[in-house]
Parts: sequence; structure tokens; C-alpha cells
Amino acid sequence: MAEKALVLSSGGVDSSTAVALAVETYGSGNVLTLSMYYGQKHDRELRAAAEIAAYYHLEHKEMDLSTLFADSDCSLLAGSTQRIPEKSYAEQIEETKGEKPVSTYVPFRNGLFLSTAAVIAIENGCSVIYYGAHADDAAGFAYPDCSPAFHAAMDRAIYEGSGHQLHLEAPFIHRNKAGVVKEGLRLKVPYELTWSCYEGGDKPCGKCGTCRDRAAAFAANGVEDPALKR
Repeated sequence: MAEKALVLSSGGVDSSTAVALAVETYGSGNVLTLSMYYGQKHDRELRAAAEIAAYYHLEHKEMDLSTLFADSDCSLLAGSTQRIPEKSYAEQIEETKGEKPVSTYVPFRNGLFLSTAAVIAIENGCSVIYYGAHADDAAGFAYPDCSPAFHAAMDRAIYEGSGHQLHLEAPFIHRNKAGVVKEGLRLKVPYELTWSCYEGGDKPCGKCGTCRDRAAAFAANGVEDPALKR
């Protein structure tokens, strides 16, 4: 029996590239995608994730974990009193001196997502979970749940806790975002379908950290972001 993979899909550049890589590796009939609503301002990304799944003809599931973050004042969440910073991640890390996460860090989000994904993966006969963490996210302690150390710890916990049925793959954890885009261009990812902006508008703001980093990653590859042509 062929191996099956579950991919955590936010509808953004990194996770959509992970989807494409999983499809290349396992075939579209053996890939399942999973998205999370957690109270984010940019729930527009959920539509993008569904569109990516439809593009690759994949089964797609969505979970609502919003109640778990009801007490958080993370600027990424709809109920927050904080504004999303209109600065690059490099500027935000300089302000925090690399000693604490940036304000758009959602408390232990990836830990919760991966634990939830483990349940869905086992129920659906998957042996691996892909997610799109990359080196830029982990830099300067911005998002500690994207680091190689966190990945190794969660991989071990899920492997042991699943009775050795399941493990994690973070294929871009040692690449920067430009490297992720380079791989995605090779895979012909439909980036025009993706969504990255942290603001909850109809069009990308171009000012938040993820918009800035996305633009820089495409520029580093000498191509225009296809999403800008929509």
C-alpha cells in the first residue's frame, strides 16, 4: 500500500510549496490537506488553502481551534487590541533583540496544529505530516515553533505518541523563504492562488511582515509575484 501524507496548509507560499512537494513525492491520490481556523484576522487564507487543494485534486479538511486562543492578545487574532506591525521581520527582531517572539507569534500554535494534525493523519492512514516552517521564520526567535529544535522535539513526540506510525517532515526548515520560492517555481506551484497578508482585507496590504518577506522572496528569484496579477 502506498504511503499517504497529510500537509498542514495555510494557503500561503510555504505551505502551498509543501503541498506541491508532497504531491510530487506521493501522488495526488495519497495527499490530504488540513487547514486551521484559529481566530485569525486573515481568514481569507482558508479560501486560498481550499483553492490549492482543488487545484491538485486533493481531499481537504478544515478545523476550528479558535476557542483555544480566546485569551490571547496576539496581534494576528481578530479579537486583539494590538495592531499588526507594518515592518519587516528583520526590523521586528531588531526591536525584540532576538529575546522573545514577534507580536504575530500565536502561542504554541504549531505545537497545537501538529498535535491536531497527528490525530487526523492517523485516522486517515497517513504516515507523515508535512508543514512549511522555514529558516527565516525561526531566525531571531521570531517564531520559536518553527525552529529545528522544535521540529525535532515534536517529531520525536509524535513518532512515540503514535506508536511509531507517524513522523513529521519540514522540508524547508534549513532554507530561507527565497529558497522555498525557488523550489516552488521548479514545482510550478500556482502561487496566484495563495494568500499571505496578515491583514483581513480583500487585497494584500504590502506592509506587514509577511507581505514584505513574500515580495523579497520573489524578487530574489527574479520573478514577479503571480498573486499580484489577480
